[in-house]
Amino acid sequence: MNSTQTDRHIIWSDMSLDPDDWRDGYKEFLEINGLDDNPNDENELYKWMVETNEDYLSDERTNLNIQLSQPIIIIGDIGRWNGRVMGYKMIDSGNIKDCLYSDTDYTEWYVDKYGDLRADAAHHDGTNHYLYRVFKDTATESQVENLKYKLYTGKATRADITRVTKRLGDEIAAVYGFHIPKQRVAKEQAR
Repeated sequence: MNSTQTDRHIIWSDMSLDPDDWRDGYKEFLEINGLDDNPNDENELYKWMVETNEDYLSDERTNLNIQLSQPIIIIGDIGRWNGRVMGYKMIDSGNIKDCLYSDTDYTEWYVDKYGDLRADAAHHDGTNHYLYRVFKDTATESQVENLKYKLYTGKATRADITRVTKRLGDEIAAVYGFHIPKQRVAKEQAR
C-alpha cells in the first residue's frame, strides 16, 4: 500500500477501507477474469476488498523480510476497558516482517516522521498504539532487562528507549524508497 499521509508512510492498513475506492478495481478484476458477477453487488465488492487487502498484507510481509542482528521490542500503550497501560512484547526472531501481525479488529502500520515503525490497532475496548524498536548490538543484557522493567512499571522515558534500541524506519525506507530524516547519531554516541 505504501502511501504517505501527513508525516507518516503507511505500510498497510485496514482501518478505513472505503468500498468506493475499490469499486473500479473490482470491476476490472471481474472483466480480466471473465466473471459475469454483478459489479454492483455491495456484499461481493466488500468481500473482494477485504480479501485483496489481506493479500496486500502478505505482500508487505514479503517486502519486509529483513533479518536484523538483534530482537525487536514492541512497546505498547494499550487501551483497555479500565484505562491505558504500558507494556511490551518481544519479537525474538529479529525479522521486521514479524512486526506485521495483529490480533485486533483493525490495524495500521506506518513509519512516522522520526523513522519509527508504529501501529495503531483498534479493538472492542479501545485503541492500542505500538512502537517497534530493535535492540542495539551494543546493548548489554543488564540494559535490556532494565528497559523491560521500566516498561513493565510504566516508568520508561524516550531516553531510556533510545539508549538501548534503534529505529526500524531506515531499513523500511530503503525497501520502499521514501525519505526520513537522518538520526542524530552523533549525540547518542557521545553519551
